[in-house]
Amino acid sequence: MATAPNRLQSIAFDAQVFLDSAGVARKVVQYQIKKTIFGQGDPAKSVMYIQKGRVKLSVVNATGKEAVVAVLGPGDFFGEGCLAGQSIRIGTATAIAASTVLVIEKKEMNRVLHQEHELSDRFISYILSRNIRVEEDLVDQLFNSTEKRLARTLLMLARYGKEDQPQKVLAKVSQQTLAEMIGTTRSRVNLFMNKFKRLGFIDTNGGLTLECCSSRLNCS
Repeated sequence: MATAPNRLQSIAFDAQVFLDSAGVARKVVQYQIKKTIFGQGDPAKSVMYIQKGRVKLSVVNATGKEAVVAVLGPGDFFGEGCLAGQSIRIGTATAIAASTVLVIEKKEMNRVLHQEHELSDRFISYILSRNIRVEEDLVDQLFNSTEKRLARTLLMLARYGKEDQPQKVLAKVSQQTLAEMIGTTRSRVNLFMNKFKRLGFIDTNGGLTLECCSSRLNCS
């Protein structure tokens, strides 16, 4: 499971400025929670940019098993596979919170990337960094225990480590979604979430939000 690298949030913010200043033609679409933005197998004709909310990227195999491959937030691009020749979507994008998404047609995105070199450099850096995170996720999946995978995923979802915001609250992240993200069952996630809560690493509020307590965490 990949999440957007927090060290690139300044890049993502600048991307918004460039999209505005370069006069990029795009439409703004509002999605309510659980609404599908695009489905696996749909034509890949546009790139999306998240202004607000959270988006889950998932893939379903031939037997119907779903795996969550990324959870993205404000400042993140997705659907960029169309720029590399993908004609259909290889996964499904679903809003897991009320979201505002900029939709940029493939032709227009190619135009602005060719004409605005600073944006193009930063966009490439962003994509490469996300690919590095995907590789790290694969190593995590292969070699770490379920407990460690869950802890790492919670920290990444909270974008832990940002100096200006050392403590984050995550809205409505279900245990089923967490299970799909780390490749385990909901019961195992529930077991370790209860353990983390007993140890004081997390606080849950009514089962709807999760707060990573930075004063109790050690990322080493």
